[in-house]
Amino acid sequence: MSDEEHHFESKADAGASKTYPQQAGTIRKNGYIVIKGRPCKVVEVSTSKTGKHGHAKCHFVAIDIFNGKKLEDIVPSSHNCDVPHVNRTDYQLIDISEDGFVSLLTENGGTKDDLRLPTDEALLAQIKTGYDDGKDLIVSVMSAMGEEQICGLKDIGGKN
Repeated sequence: MSDEEHHFESKADAGASKTYPQQAGTIRKNGYIVIKGRPCKVVEVSTSKTGKHGHAKCHFVAIDIFNGKKLEDIVPSSHNCDVPHVNRTDYQLIDISEDGFVSLLTENGGTKDDLRLPTDEALLAQIKTGYDDGKDLIVSVMSAMGEEQICGLKDIGGKN
């Protein structure tokens, strides 16, 4: 009975590296917060005074960094909130496929082919016209909580 080996499949993800706790009272405008399981950028913070039933409360108004939706949350200022680890990485654009995926050059010379074109119409138009004109483009990719999306564009010159 004790000589059986146990095999654990590591399909579960605790999500520990996706967020970190931060006291609600210390989160400021332009910071990040997780509201309803979505990574958001804080656009407004207001703090109420302590009432007769306890804690001061922080009212957060934030915009989802991937889909642009406005979310709100009210948290006691002494409690912890989840804050997402948000990374921004620049890649050189190599190719745009017919099905809307982009091919990006990584720092170590490999390619990253799992990202779609952005849904933001203005940014999408800039990327397409720059690519069609043969310019060398650098795209900024924002990643948080296992999601990635192109969020910016830089023109570093191009073929004349």
